[in-house]
Amino acid sequence: MRKNDERRRALIDAAIEVLARDGARGLTFRAVDAEAAVPLGTASNYFANRDDLFTQIGGRVYERLLPDDATLAAVDEGARDHRRYTEVMREVVGRVSGFRSGYLALLELRLESTRRPALREVLTKRIREDIDINIANHEASGFPGDTTSVLLMYLSLNWLILERLTLPDLLSPAEVDTVIDAAVERAVAIADSPGA
Repeated sequence: MRKNDERRRALIDAAIEVLARDGARGLTFRAVDAEAAVPLGTASNYFANRDDLFTQIGGRVYERLLPDDATLAAVDEGARDHRRYTEVMREVVGRVSGFRSGYLALLELRLESTRRPALREVLTKRIREDIDINIANHEASGFPGDTTSVLLMYLSLNWLILERLTLPDLLSPAEVDTVIDAAVERAVAIADSPGA
């Protein structure tokens, strides 16, 4: 297998676009080569087989979904209240929705993971790491809520993003904002209620 990391990333990024556009059945080495504008046969020099390509996409999508340093620094600015927490969650929804092909590719990967144990293992590990990082960041941030509120936000906002990307006319921008506001308010209220 070839070792040029920059070329490998470019091929994986091209594969993300193919997967989002054409689905798992359309993800072929030939399609990746065409999307990356490289000679035919290039992708097959970098990936042992389609399973390898799928698992590499699974890792790369999450690399590209991570916030940059400026976004992370901005989270530390301002009050630690419901209003600021809501602003942060709006940023997350906007940023993740902005990488449309990545999120749609991730949905395809999740479906494929039901048939590919190695991919399921990669996605489970990577998504669990992401959840654990979110929980740790939340605990360190001083924002209201607890571990359960982070999980509730993760699950509800992921479905909201799915709706925005697959049925963009289903909810108006005002409805999206209302849902984010309510999700934060209710997740924090559940965490703050007696017996939670």
